[in-house]
Amino acid sequence: MRVITCNVNGIRAAAKKGFFTWLEQQQPDVVCLQETKAQPEQLSDALFHPAGYHCYYHSAQKRGYSGVAVYSRQQPDEIIEGIGWEEIDQEGRYLEVRLGDLHLVSLYMHSGSSSPDRQIKKFEFMDKFLPYLQQRLQDTPKLVISGDWNIAHRPIDLKNWRTNQKFSGFLPEERAWMEQLFGEVGFVDAFRVLNQLEGEYSWWSNRGQAWAKNVGWRIDYQVISPALRDLVERVEIYRAERFSDHAPVIVDYTI
Repeated sequence: MRVITCNVNGIRAAAKKGFFTWLEQQQPDVVCLQETKAQPEQLSDALFHPAGYHCYYHSAQKRGYSGVAVYSRQQPDEIIEGIGWEEIDQEGRYLEVRLGDLHLVSLYMHSGSSSPDRQIKKFEFMDKFLPYLQQRLQDTPKLVISGDWNIAHRPIDLKNWRTNQKFSGFLPEERAWMEQLFGEVGFVDAFRVLNQLEGEYSWWSNRGQAWAKNVGWRIDYQVISPALRDLVERVEIYRAERFSDHAPVIVDYTI
């Protein structure tokens, strides 16, 4: 079972850069997209509903902002649009599908880099989300939460970690939160199950030739329940082509 997650930074822009041609070649079973930045009426083209997939979009109320999507080869037994928290759901940040006893989520966590107010919103979500995830782990043994978490977990996960410790995405509170997620709560970073190398990033600033020099951050994850850890077969961050300021994260599971 191949799961691909990617922040497309505008699904229509990514389409023009060849994202859907590449996606067809990959033959994934489930695709989780973030920052689609499109309303339902802007996604009527067949390109945004690839053949062979059941496609679901959860758009933000604000036009040209946020939004998540899930494509699944298998028809889901259940589609859960939103997490049930009004402010989060208005921004189109959470979409879940159930395939039998396996639940898959496309998540777009806040970026706090635009303003102090947005960082406060991010912290508020984190404070509420962690106990939610703790409960979900008890209720849902097989859970995959794919998406842009907007936090680099450890120094290995970004190039210039020393100079970024006071910036959103690598604040001490954010790193401690990730430590709790992968420690006490018990979730697993699927990519790091098989790959412990440095220089494995999924996002690059558009400034200063960051992409060309691989000065990046790993902020896109497939976060999985411990029951799935031993089923991780292959991991990759795809960099041969560029569809967005983020790269697709690919995980193959023996499911």
